[in-house]
Amino acid sequence: MSEGSQQSWEERRQNVVQILESIANDMGTPRNIRRIAKAAADALFDERYTPAVRAANAIEMIEEIINDPNMPVFTRTQLWMAISILETIRSSA
Repeated sequence: MSEGSQQSWEERRQNVVQILESIANDMGTPRNIRRIAKAAADALFDERYTPAVRAANAIEMIEEIINDPNMPVFTRTQLWMAISILETIRSSA
């Protein structure tokens, strides 16, 4: 991986982590959704896998909860934004 793409991966990962941590820390969001958001953020730092696999794992976790009827609309929008960024990581690797 070149230096430029490495920086890009780091920037995108930080963007997603920021989104997921804001959800995980939002007490107005149901606990199960906050827990999954935190787990998805943590998955992005799992050094056993490539960035593409980490992104795919996080997407899979988020997709499990994306249609939860108790999810606030704004939180769902944030999760779709996170998935969009993760898709670029998954497809660029």
